[in-house]
Amino acid sequence: MKRRSAVRSVLLALAAVLGATGAAGAVDVGQKAPEFTLPDPAGKQVKLSDLTAKGPVVIYTFIQAFTGT
Repeated sequence: MKRRSAVRSVLLALAAVLGATGAAGAVDVGQKAPEFTLPDPAGKQVKLSDLTAKGPVVIYTFIQAFTGT
């Protein structure tokens, strides 16, 4: 349950970062995501590499889910 919450936080933050950088900062399908560190809901710092060391991580976004369109 804690891992799921940490993964959700990382995914949401990555979606925000990718959305803020626009197309120039986009990651193509199959390309490795850049390393980043973000806090989980408990405040502990979680690195993407910590998650990928335990197995594959799938990152997906619903960019229009948070817009008025």
